[in-house]
Amino acid sequence: MLKTEQDVIDLIAEDDRMMEMLRAAKKLDLPDWWICAGFVRAKIWDTLHHFEKRTETPDVDVIYFDPAQVDERTEKDLEEKLNRMLPGVPWSVKNEARMHMVNDIEPYESSVDAISKFPETATALGVKLDDEENVVLTAPCGLEDVLNLEVKPTPFFTGTEARAAIYEERIGKKDWKSIWPKITVHHIW
Repeated sequence: MLKTEQDVIDLIAEDDRMMEMLRAAKKLDLPDWWICAGFVRAKIWDTLHHFEKRTETPDVDVIYFDPAQVDERTEKDLEEKLNRMLPGVPWSVKNEARMHMVNDIEPYESSVDAISKFPETATALGVKLDDEENVVLTAPCGLEDVLNLEVKPTPFFTGTEARAAIYEERIGKKDWKSIWPKITVHHIW
């Protein structure tokens, strides 16, 4: 059973497909890079649901932080590079140094700061490889909720009514309970 950060790291390290994607992203040599969100959450929830087949995610989110280059075209070029390395993967690359403008909020300080402001705690997760190709995990809102199969808003999304509405709308659209029936979804209102 998954109980600790090391359990999650080991789970990902033992998944050949996830490691292949992590190695591809690492080859881009991006500053402060991570593969985050559903890439990590789905693996944890699939394991806790004892699924034999991987739940495919609509995208594989690669994020990085480079304030010196905030042109969206760069992100598309990076997606094309990843597609040449690993075709068929739904790559999505975003420079978090630019995304505050898209989200109309204060600038992020780093990729981990951006991850901490994702809508759900169970999604506020990222993994990458260090120089020795060991899996590194970040969970700025902790692992407790994702490991307990709970969907809750991050503190950032309980801060205003507008953000709470975004969280509630996402929960409805994602309909994760239809895929992972053991999860508990917590609503703000």
